[in-house]
Amino acid sequence: QVQLVESGGDLVQPGGSLRLSCVVSGGDISTYTMAWYREAPGNQRELVAEITQSGSQMYIDSVKGRFLIFTINAYNTVYLQMNSLKPEDTAVYYCNIPNAPVNWGQGTRVTVSL
Repeated sequence: QVQLVESGGDLVQPGGSLRLSCVVSGGDISTYTMAWYREAPGNQRELVAEITQSGSQMYIDSVKGRFLIFTINAYNTVYLQMNSLKPEDTAVYYCNIPNAPVNWGQGTRVTVSL
């Protein structure tokens, strides 16, 4: 059974950077499209970024040019590098497999504030 464990969230000032990690166990991420999602207070969970098995990436418009999704297959981990953070990026961030979703992990909280 695939399990997901996210980490790396923190309180950061606007303009700062964070790198989120999602360690995947019970499956080989090189065979999946992987994605990061976020859920801001009062909002529905939304897909933020996605990377296919071949390395093609997709981002929602609000994070293009600021976020980077990548994987290190040897670590079975998917990352989200977040730069130039804005208060509107504040959310709990999750990873999952968009084409075959598994149980959600606990997420990692990102707070962007002075």
